[in-house]
Amino acid sequence: MSAAPTTSTGTASDVTAQAARRRTFAVISHPDAGKSTITEALALHARAITSAGAVHGKGDRRGVVSDWMAMEQQRGISITSAALQFTYRDVVVNLLDTPGHADFSEDTYRVLTAVDCAVMLLDAAKGLEPQTLKLFEVCRHRRVPVITFINKWDRPGLEPLELLDEIEQRIGLRCTPLTWPVGVAGQFHGVADRRTGQMVAFTRTPGGATAVVEEQLPADEAAQRYGADWTRAIEELDLLAATGADHDQAAFVAATTTPVLFGAAVTNAGVRQLLDVLVDNAPPPAARPDTGGSPRALDAPFSGFVFKTQANMNPAHRDQVAFVRVCSGRFERGMVVTHAGTGRPFATKYAQQVFGRDRDTIDEAYPGDVVGLVNATALGIGDSLYAGPAVTFPPLPSFAPEHFVAIRATDSSKFKRFRRGIEQLDGEGVVQVLRSDRRGEQTPVLAAVGPMQFEVATHRLAAEFGVPTAVDHLPYTLARRTDAGSAAALNAAPGVEVMTRVRDGELLALFPDKWRLSTVRNRDPDLVLEPLLADAQ
Repeated sequence: MSAAPTTSTGTASDVTAQAARRRTFAVISHPDAGKSTITEALALHARAITSAGAVHGKGDRRGVVSDWMAMEQQRGISITSAALQFTYRDVVVNLLDTPGHADFSEDTYRVLTAVDCAVMLLDAAKGLEPQTLKLFEVCRHRRVPVITFINKWDRPGLEPLELLDEIEQRIGLRCTPLTWPVGVAGQFHGVADRRTGQMVAFTRTPGGATAVVEEQLPADEAAQRYGADWTRAIEELDLLAATGADHDQAAFVAATTTPVLFGAAVTNAGVRQLLDVLVDNAPPPAARPDTGGSPRALDAPFSGFVFKTQANMNPAHRDQVAFVRVCSGRFERGMVVTHAGTGRPFATKYAQQVFGRDRDTIDEAYPGDVVGLVNATALGIGDSLYAGPAVTFPPLPSFAPEHFVAIRATDSSKFKRFRRGIEQLDGEGVVQVLRSDRRGEQTPVLAAVGPMQFEVATHRLAAEFGVPTAVDHLPYTLARRTDAGSAAALNAAPGVEVMTRVRDGELLALFPDKWRLSTVRNRDPDLVLEPLLADAQ
């Protein structure tokens, strides 16, 4: 019998087996639906941590591990994505927590390119909110399977059937509940598990800092203990069964149905059930298509792409980490790979596994894993890396900015640090940096999807580079791609300004509103004015 084929990074059978053990998913939702809390709760149930924290926790509860920035902890919101890796039931879980605020949707979109599944949180009292709707559409466009977790069932909220109907009517995903709440929202006793026919009763631990106490109850005992609440849950489940709302794995993977679970992340109730569904049902990594649409086989030599860069995660070292999604093959620390954009070799001596801000050296990784490459200043968002046959994965597009400010250092003696900080923020995709001939090099223009991105930029310039800044808001809301032949005429038009995007040298024409754009276009139809990507579709 012949041996298994061998790639430059291990045998094909080893790689395939390891990939099958991976589950890589993002947690997404509208702001304040509980993403960071459930991220912490999932890690707690997997015993990756011993005590869960909350951003606004009390007593000895710590800040959540995924919200490591000082600004995140002060505001109580996630403003940058975070990667966590842990093992549960011999499955390697790669969990990516994402910002929920619409101002940071570009970061969330980039994360969605790097995952195989998404967990969407809904607030039981609010249902589908605007950012939730947008994120669902992004997942549908990318055909990312979605598991829905209806959170905060320990507080007053909507009826469960009403929430399911809203999902189906507004976004067209068929709901197939796997658990069902026993007790109305605000009086949460536990869940009926459709897979076992039993009830899981929850007893909250003090402060919710440790895993909730669970008790498995047969149906007859649940009926005796919880009476009308159990009866109502069973009647609603019978109604769902009659309509065919049963889990279908193929339909879920095809992103046409969504399994639904109920719980309360702050008390860790229902979280173990979610973790089990992720391990049992979320798809493992599959072959990824390159820019030409040809899939790169999982057992091909190593390949991956950078979906995020982050500097100064550790203030003591001031380093930069490039987050790489492994797409194929076996990654080995120290291996020399090729940077697809330049064709140059790239050494991976400093490779780490990331858990929030904490990091450990990693020696190997497989498809689905996220590897942090430290001091990878040559790598940018969207860059592809490979060993063996060349491959380039599709680029990660930028959103069209809608807000613009001119920024300057208030202390001219710190201009070098100011410039270095601006370059860093541009490279990470925190903001887009534009150069304006009207303002000069010392006053770059920052462009963003939402104004909170400017707060992050100025906060980080002050905290990480020691540079206080001042910003002047500019009266523009639209950007269009143009060329050098159109620039002079556009700059002469009232209320219009042409700037250069530093990242790629593109010329952008900025307009105060759509009426000014329409007027300029009608006056001179030959001008080049191409739309940028307006959203994640």
